[in-house]
Amino acid sequence: MSDTILQSATLHVVRITHKTCWVFVRLHTEDGCNGEGEATLQLFEDDLVNQANRLMPLLLNESQPNEFVIRHAPVNITESGIVSAIDQALWSLRAQSNDQSLAQSLGVCRERIPVYANINRRTEQRTPEGFATSAQTAMSTGHLAFKLAPFDEVNTEICSQGDGVQAMQAGLDRIAAVREVVGQKALLMVDCHWRFDEATAQALNEAAAKMGVYWIETPLPEIEANIPALARLHQQCNALGMYHAGLEQNVGWDTIRPYCEGNAYDIVMPDMKYIGGIQEMQRTAAGCADFGAKVSPHNPSGPICHAASLQMSAALDTFEMLELQFDESPLFNALVNSPFAPVEDGHTTLPTGPGLGAVLDEDVMQSHLDRPASEWHI
Repeated sequence: MSDTILQSATLHVVRITHKTCWVFVRLHTEDGCNGEGEATLQLFEDDLVNQANRLMPLLLNESQPNEFVIRHAPVNITESGIVSAIDQALWSLRAQSNDQSLAQSLGVCRERIPVYANINRRTEQRTPEGFATSAQTAMSTGHLAFKLAPFDEVNTEICSQGDGVQAMQAGLDRIAAVREVVGQKALLMVDCHWRFDEATAQALNEAAAKMGVYWIETPLPEIEANIPALARLHQQCNALGMYHAGLEQNVGWDTIRPYCEGNAYDIVMPDMKYIGGIQEMQRTAAGCADFGAKVSPHNPSGPICHAASLQMSAALDTFEMLELQFDESPLFNALVNSPFAPVEDGHTTLPTGPGLGAVLDEDVMQSHLDRPASEWHI
């Protein structure tokens, strides 16, 4: 396939709420086509801009931009955010040139994508009732699986002082309230955001199992020194009838492999924004399959990453379900003119159209910029 001929690139930081920005890369070709990717990383917008200032001139000077990721494999998460977004955009351009969706260009394995609603960011009222209301709203739109991050009061310092079990009680009340609303048959996932130590996580596992939790996610800081403890927590979760999930911020399969070798998780959660590109996502899924781990892509941000994640989810051989950031802002749909199919019986379908199947609306994006767009030209 002939290489894409690029003319310019832009980076847009879009203000979504008082706590959220989404970051988009746009690549513009000589023949007037646009390819888009997402690099959102909460609270690291300045670092993403700095990485883009370094990487975009290199991209535009490449004689073969489609091989950019091969020659500039990222080593940290902010670098990977820009590289991954560039790769999404390049793959979208290639698929568009063949009048195909990204999934068609990769090989479609499934037409319907099982999804779950992440209700955390839309829940401003951090009470059991607030989480229950969010879950009820998500259920009314066709969702059958739900995730919350309920442990606002817990952190590793509190746990190290022996107060973690007491601190997590408010989070358990939030989980119980959601379970009561969604019923016993719904899948319920609990994200711990690396806030626990092993002893407190063990107590959490016992309590969560009694509420029928489907998986416990990222209980401990994900450093290789914690792999043995994660393996013990994994074993405990399985004995209690739950799965163990994590690794949402890892860059590349090589950083994930030690956790698979150490039997830390049942479910690995690579993110399209950070993993290092389309082929690295494929490599990661294949590697996880070799170790018997399932893949459930992390996807809690904006509509371009969601479109890319849907396309990727349709093409992966090894796949559990896809995260969907539920109802944080109406801009999720407004930014791309609402191309996404509704959720029905816990599933959705791919957006129609070539490439990612979603295109940023210029006027909406410009009216919500957090700062002036960055631009690079040949």
